[in-house]
Amino acid sequence: MTPPLIHLAEAQKSAPVTDWAARIGWVVGLLVFVVFVYWLMRQGWKWRGTLQGDLPELPATPAELGEPRLTLSGRYHGSTTAGQWLDRIVARGLGTRSRAELTLTDQGLDVVRPGAEDFFVPAAALRGARLDKGIAGKVLPEGGLLIVTWRHGDKEIDSGFRSDRAGEHPAWVEALNRLGTTEHSTSTTEHTETEGAR
Repeated sequence: MTPPLIHLAEAQKSAPVTDWAARIGWVVGLLVFVVFVYWLMRQGWKWRGTLQGDLPELPATPAELGEPRLTLSGRYHGSTTAGQWLDRIVARGLGTRSRAELTLTDQGLDVVRPGAEDFFVPAAALRGARLDKGIAGKVLPEGGLLIVTWRHGDKEIDSGFRSDRAGEHPAWVEALNRLGTTEHSTSTTEHTETEGAR
C-alpha cells in the first residue's frame, strides 16, 4: 500500500515559476505602443488645426444680449463642416467637448462652455437647426443631437449639442429655424435693396 502512495507523491510537480521578465517586457511594450498612438492622434489634431487656421476669431457675446427666448443646459459635442458629419473642426477651440449653457435671444445664440472657449452666433449667421443622431466622434439614438447650422466667415458649420433633457430639442429646432429664416431673409432683402440703389 505504501509504495503506490510514494510514487503518487513523486509524480506531483510544482507549478512552473512565472517569468516576470517576459511579463514586464510585454507591459512596457504595450505602454510604449499606447503612448505612440496617443502621440500620433495629437499630431493629427494639431495638423488639422493648422489647416483650419484661416477660420476667423469667434464672435464675442454682445454687452446687451437681450431677453432670453430659450435656455438649455447640456453638452457640446463638437463642430463639423456643414453637411459633412465626419469633417471635424478643431480650430478656435471648436473641437473641445465640454459642458454647455445655451441662451437664445433675438441677438443670436450664446454658448457658454465651462473649461473651454465661449462663443456667440449672431442671429444673422444662423442658418437653421435639426435633430440628428451623430456628429464627428459621437453617435446617439436617432434625434439625440441638436445640430445648429451657422455661418462663420466663408464657412458653414454644424455644431452638435445635447440637452440634459432631450425633450427640449424640438422647441429649440423650431425657434432656431424661425430666427434663422427671419434674419437670413431680412439680410438678403437689405443686400438686394443696397445693390439696386447703385
